[in-house]
Amino acid sequence: MPSAKTHRGQLKKAEQNKSVRSFTRSRVTKARSAVATGEATDETAATVKDAISALDKAARKGVIHRNEAARKKSRLQRQLNSASAGS
Repeated sequence: MPSAKTHRGQLKKAEQNKSVRSFTRSRVTKARSAVATGEATDETAATVKDAISALDKAARKGVIHRNEAARKKSRLQRQLNSASAGS
């Protein structure tokens, strides 16, 4: 069990990370649902770009691992490319 001072810091950092993680997850979910419609429009591409930006920010802040961010970005981009090839 950490000391009281360390525990307070951990709680504060966890609260900050929670908001970044939530923001990132919502952006990724929006991007996935936009790509799932099957139409690769400029709006869909912009949504994916926003999600990639959110993943980069989360990785930069250390909220998620950089490899996790890279993997999710790659999968999103691959989905977008396959949707645009099908159109």
